[in-house]
Amino acid sequence: MSDNFWIELARDLVFATAAVFLLIGVAYLFAGTWPMMVGVESGSMVPHIYKGDIIFLQGISRTTVTTHQVGADVNYTSFGEYGDVIVYRPNGDPKVTPIIHRAMYWVDAGEPMPNAKPAPHAGFITKGDNNNGYDQPGLTAPIKPDWIVGVARGRVPYLGHIRLIFSVAYPVHDLPPVQSGLGVGYAN
Repeated sequence: MSDNFWIELARDLVFATAAVFLLIGVAYLFAGTWPMMVGVESGSMVPHIYKGDIIFLQGISRTTVTTHQVGADVNYTSFGEYGDVIVYRPNGDPKVTPIIHRAMYWVDAGEPMPNAKPAPHAGFITKGDNNNGYDQPGLTAPIKPDWIVGVARGRVPYLGHIRLIFSVAYPVHDLPPVQSGLGVGYAN
């Protein structure tokens, strides 16, 4: 092999690496959060978001959160329902897997939560579109804005299965069936 081969290979590797970092940088500039996308691990948001979807996020510093309550008043929808879908860390704990649910309404400290008990602090009351009950107070306290990882802005079906396949908590039999038509399939 000639020296030219190694020089060209090194140049290609440097170019590819630079392109990847540029793409990540541009995506981060838009999103304003890290991670800028998450894989969905449950069916709590069906029929609008499915297990195995990749969800693109926008940081809370770059946008506002519109609740289901406000969305209904102003006719604003996101992912097929009124209000924004948010990704948050339950009780602000960075060691806990983030949850993706819809912001239903805002409560101030002392106002009643869904169980009629007073909210310990101000925050969003959240709920999965496919869940019967709210997240508060059982799963987490009202969601403080600084617990929010991002607001969901887009989705790519299936792509999250690649990561989930390697997760012990994700059995292979949960993969969705292949569907005809436009090639858009849903899990669960």
